[in-house]
Amino acid sequence: MKNKTWGLVDSFFDKYDIVDHHIKSYNDFVENRIQNIIDITEPITIENEKGNYTLRTGKITIEKPFTKEADGSKSMIYPTEARLRNLNYSAHMYLEMALHDNNSDEEEELEPVYIGELPLMLKSSICHLHGLSDEELIQKGEDPKDPGGYFIVNGSERAVVTMEEIAPNKIILERIDNIEDRHAKAIVTSIKSGFRARITLEYKKPRKSGVFLRISFPYVPGEIPLVILLRALGLSTDNEIISRISDDFNFQMIIADDLQVSEKDLKLDSEEVLSLSHEERDEYLRKAAIKYIGNRVAKGMTEEYRIKRAEDVIDRYLLPHMGIESDKRKDKAIYLAEMTEMLLQVIEGQREPHDKDHYTNKRLRVSGDLMEDLFRVAFSSLTRDMSYQLERSLSRGKELSIKQAVRSDVLTENIKHAIATGNWVGGRAGVSQLLDRVSYMATLSHLRRVVSPLTRSQPHFEARDLHPTQFGKICPNETPEGPNCGLVKNLALMCKISEGFDPEEVVSIISEMDNVEMYD
Repeated sequence: MKNKTWGLVDSFFDKYDIVDHHIKSYNDFVENRIQNIIDITEPITIENEKGNYTLRTGKITIEKPFTKEADGSKSMIYPTEARLRNLNYSAHMYLEMALHDNNSDEEEELEPVYIGELPLMLKSSICHLHGLSDEELIQKGEDPKDPGGYFIVNGSERAVVTMEEIAPNKIILERIDNIEDRHAKAIVTSIKSGFRARITLEYKKPRKSGVFLRISFPYVPGEIPLVILLRALGLSTDNEIISRISDDFNFQMIIADDLQVSEKDLKLDSEEVLSLSHEERDEYLRKAAIKYIGNRVAKGMTEEYRIKRAEDVIDRYLLPHMGIESDKRKDKAIYLAEMTEMLLQVIEGQREPHDKDHYTNKRLRVSGDLMEDLFRVAFSSLTRDMSYQLERSLSRGKELSIKQAVRSDVLTENIKHAIATGNWVGGRAGVSQLLDRVSYMATLSHLRRVVSPLTRSQPHFEARDLHPTQFGKICPNETPEGPNCGLVKNLALMCKISEGFDPEEVVSIISEMDNVEMYD
């Protein structure tokens, strides 16, 4: 049995590498995600009395690492040389750009412009070491058994550790204290293009006359009654709100109480509402709810601006993963209605709350995901700087030049500084660490480390415990003593991190299958 077991381990590592999760993730970042970030970034537009220009972008090209010597000559650089000379092992990036004059019909041709350097992961697809045999690696001064999966910045080897987080875009139900208190929460961390919006729906008994169900989301101060938000999203009538949430009579009575109380907050005129036609009543109630939210997000401004700002906040910051277009409001209302029913089922004991420590409710963010966050912020800094440089040239009457407007240091320094210090975007520290070279085992362990974002100063007993769902995924023994105990973990030996898929790809595959009909 023992011989068969180790045979299985050997055959597993014949196919997969011990740091595959970092290398494959980084390859995906380089080959797909960088281009996606550039494509979805809004084009730079410059408008003043001297001209009206738009900057178009095309494909990005990433060259294999080379260095410029003091005499201006270029030479290929390998990791060993970068370590010995305290250099960066990084790739040069060129982005196709063209400045189009909106007053002219002629379109400028796209030309490649150098935008900065990207720190390169060893053994990734654009690394010089990729695909080399053991003999070739020895010739280049590398250890054939070195797994790669780390960066070299200023001559130091830096490893990006895997970060653990609660699964995004998923409803997590939580009961506060005990069942007698009848206090529970439903939380969704909605993520869209790097923006994280935490939506919290809470049920608790009001101290005075108030509503039971309240919701909070970014850019809206405090909490607002759920029923008012549902009205603003297009579920205007009482009957529509109640029937969408649940068929259970007890739940419907809770919602009916909230609707009655919220009428006072909306300052509805009952007689005026009754005098309106069905369609007019729907629009009147929706507008009243939008005005209520507008008074929260833009207090003291004109009514027109308050309404516009409220609609903008709802579209952009409420469940952004479902879309930020105005036609998605009804879908968001249905999602919140189902979320409400789940929360009420937890209150009544019909459904168990979620276990936040269950590994189904967690996701691991590896190098590619973390580098994507970093590149997105660095690229937005570059576009802002380019916009400023072009506007300054235009105001001074100079001829506009893209190459002069691009200061490559902006992108390079932003990314390099984060990897060199470990201070990542979003205020996280210790994301990249100096690679442990005490022993070969210590190096492998460091590259398979998983770090929890929870604060070290709090007990968090349940989070630190070994959970049954970690079996086969997380090593049950390897964790440090002291404040990091149970919060810093390591992947099990034969753990392989699966990769996510684009939902549209799955839909297209199903639609192409024979004898399968797609239903809306």
